[in-house]
Amino acid sequence: MSGPSDFQPTNPALKWIERRLPIMGLMHSSFVAYPTPRNLNYWWTFGAILSFMLGVQILTGVILAMHYTPHADMAFKSVELIVRDVNYGWLLRNIHASGASMFFFAVYIHMFRGLYYGSYKEPREVLWILGVIIYLLMMATGFMGYVLPWGQMSFWGATVITNLFSAVPYFGESIVTLLWGGYAVGNPTLNRFFSLHYLLPFVIAGVVVLHIWALHVAGQNNPAGVEPKTEKDTVPFTPYATMKDMFGVSCFLLFFAWFIFYMPNYLGDPENYIPANPAVTPAHIVPEWYYLPFYAILRSIPNKLAGVVAMFGAIIILAFLPWLDSAKTRSSKYRPLAKQFFWMFVVVCIGLGYLGAQPPEGIYVIVGRILTFLYFAYFLILLPLLARIEKPRPVPNSIADDVLAKTGGKPAPMVSTVIALMVAGGLLLGGAESARAAEGSAKPPAQKWSFSGPFGKFDRGAMQRGLKVYKEVCASCHGLSFVAFRNLAETGGPGYSVAQAQAFASEYKVKDGPNDQGEMFERPGRPADYFPSPFPNEQAARAANGGAFPPDLSLITKARSYSRGFPMFLIDFFTQYQEQGPDYVTALLEGYEDKPPAGFNLPEGSYYNTYFPGHAIKMPKPLNDGQVTYDDGSPATVAQYAKDVTHFLMWAAEPHMEARKQLGLQVFVFLILLTVLLYFTKKKVWANAH
Repeated sequence: MSGPSDFQPTNPALKWIERRLPIMGLMHSSFVAYPTPRNLNYWWTFGAILSFMLGVQILTGVILAMHYTPHADMAFKSVELIVRDVNYGWLLRNIHASGASMFFFAVYIHMFRGLYYGSYKEPREVLWILGVIIYLLMMATGFMGYVLPWGQMSFWGATVITNLFSAVPYFGESIVTLLWGGYAVGNPTLNRFFSLHYLLPFVIAGVVVLHIWALHVAGQNNPAGVEPKTEKDTVPFTPYATMKDMFGVSCFLLFFAWFIFYMPNYLGDPENYIPANPAVTPAHIVPEWYYLPFYAILRSIPNKLAGVVAMFGAIIILAFLPWLDSAKTRSSKYRPLAKQFFWMFVVVCIGLGYLGAQPPEGIYVIVGRILTFLYFAYFLILLPLLARIEKPRPVPNSIADDVLAKTGGKPAPMVSTVIALMVAGGLLLGGAESARAAEGSAKPPAQKWSFSGPFGKFDRGAMQRGLKVYKEVCASCHGLSFVAFRNLAETGGPGYSVAQAQAFASEYKVKDGPNDQGEMFERPGRPADYFPSPFPNEQAARAANGGAFPPDLSLITKARSYSRGFPMFLIDFFTQYQEQGPDYVTALLEGYEDKPPAGFNLPEGSYYNTYFPGHAIKMPKPLNDGQVTYDDGSPATVAQYAKDVTHFLMWAAEPHMEARKQLGLQVFVFLILLTVLLYFTKKKVWANAH
């Protein structure tokens, strides 16, 4: 990729291979001797991070695909069984699911770095356009992967997004039918998305090769935005850039591992822990966080076709940047006005991301339209105008001069950025207050849980008491479809022996068959069986519960939540607060009121609950004081029952939580030692370069 190689192997076998297939020379010229600008900062390490993440996603994806079942009736269950029954399946799934978010996080930094330092300018136009193509492929791949678990948000996300193509004149309906494989999102859709989700990462890898090829032909841009002129301006890729990239990847892994081991579900949507139900629409259909800015643009425009055009246009416009910004100076470091407007653009993008997660009503729509206008104005008005009116500061004569310059010019005050932050913050805070007032529902109080935090463990006593409450009260209406009896005797579980789990299973009758006569029959449960549902199907469950369908409790603590998001995310990240699901369930069990507040119109056949959305719930109050007796002397109160059964259900939702946290601690110790080692190695290597 960097021209003819001068690599000469000394080993006879390597010489024989190199003469016939000069792949080692190619690798040497591209990743060892390749001249790298010596003034690259750490923003450039995100290229290596992205290469690493692509490899991680492909590897984990291939293994997950070995266990996944792409069928509408089995996809949800197969994902849960991967997490519960496959060895380290929970780890693979966490890496793959959180890895998608980390991949986009890294690519956004990579793109914003390119915008700031003008990496799209001549002679790197093709390099930039290939990057935009990779980004588009990533978005398509990520969307199809999000659909595969076949949860509520997956199903409805697929329905809404694919429906957008119906806005295309004349051919819209045909395109939608082609995507769906029928007249609604269903099994053919899932099969198509699975096939393409498996294929596209390899297409991305191919375009990445072209991207790196174009990079090695045009050479890397750098913070000064000047081309290398002499050997003093560059250093060999290895060991200099290699060590720097390894240190950067190691730091990134610490951040990545925090989500894998301690916050694996935080970036997902709780609705996706509910199996897809075409008959029930979620209150708000929200895509993954990395699509939110474009989703906000789509919803900001009242016309469907115009919204779709604007949404795709917001991405496609990036490919035309080399011609929209005709300024001679590449780096915004030397462009006082461009620098300030760049940070305003960053604020606009963050604001659009926030609005994409909010309901499309009230002030959110107004602010969304303003920010959408500002987004396009940055590319179509501001950048062409700045190229004409801006007077850049002098750039260094060479990269070596940039490195030797101890201090740059006096930085221009970021007045516009401060103003933009204040305006955006004020609007968003105002919008948030309006939304909270509109919701009008109480948020459950935070509880203290033994499993909270990075070192938390389940309370065995609480789990055993909770199992008793489930068996004597909840099991009459609710199932635990994803919990096997043998799980009760596994490490990290309620602490029963194998014999106790077997005895527990034998108390249940399980349907089996057909036998030799072709008939179904009932037999005592075995450890490998899953907790049976109290009803044969959903229709029978609804008939027995006044039309309401009692949800399965295997994932209830993950599927029930309330909005936290930005900016509470920053607090949750450091405090490890992620127990909103258990908080919600325990509060719901305690939230029944005998009489609704004055003025509240309670529908017939419903009960008032402080914490249930809308406060009218079909389920009668399930727990009363003294209803279940405890042998260990714990108080037989509703509060104790609620906390115990929620504790058990938290384990039922994630049986490997303790293993996750224990392995996380070991991984963090290793990564911290590795990062320290790489830091000092990098420092020693680069000592000669400055």
